[in-house]
This record gives sequence, structure tokens and C-alpha cells, in this order.
Amino acid sequence: MNGGRWNHQLVPCIYTSESRALAILEYTVNVNINEIPRALSITAIEIPDDGLEQLKPSDLPGDWTQIPAPTSTKDFGTFLLKKADKLIIKIPSIIVPREFNYILNPLHINSKYFKILDLEDFIYDLRIKS
Repeated sequence: MNGGRWNHQLVPCIYTSESRALAILEYTVNVNINEIPRALSITAIEIPDDGLEQLKPSDLPGDWTQIPAPTSTKDFGTFLLKKADKLIIKIPSIIVPREFNYILNPLHINSKYFKILDLEDFIYDLRIKS
């Protein structure tokens, strides 16, 4: 709804990470402490291997690590998401560049192959943000 580093507002996508720890770090840098809800959950999702677009830093706009996210990254990601063949985009994390985030395209015809493996309540430890 609001857009993010890799999508414009109203271009749907699901931001995920390759590990719970990276997901928490990504969430932490993108949320204000006063906006953290009491009820959170962590979901493990199985994603298919086919339809994966793996990107290296050299594939990305030159300013992709700028904060706040520049328009160039929103344009780049939105373009990829709107291409019919992009189910999953594997992209380096800015926080931990040798780890990866996955951007899932919920509008892709094969998005039904995303499978929820586990859903658990998560209590955010505010010490991370303090």
C-alpha cells in the first residue's frame, strides 16, 4: 500500500528475507518504535525455485543503498514486478549485503505456489530499537 525501496505505492509485493534474523533487522530499520504493534507474527514461506530472478549489486541502480530509498530503486523494482515473468526477486540486503531479501509478486499467475509452512506469534523485543 505504501510502497518501499523496491516498489511504488499501490504496486503490491511481499518483502521477505532468507532468515528470521534478517527479517527482524529489516523490519527494525523500517519502523518507528511507536508504530510497532503488540501483535506480530513471523511466517515461514516455501517458495518455488522456478521464477526466481537473482540480482547482484551490479544489476541494481547505482544509488540503491541510499537512505531514504531513491526513486530509481522504486522505478526499477516496480518495472520488474510488473513484468509477467517475475515471480520472485532475490536481492541483496543493504543491512547485511551478503544476505538476501526476497520480493514476492502476489499478482503473478504462479503466486499460488507460495506455501505457508509455519506461522507463529512474535513478541518484538523493544531493546532492539532502543
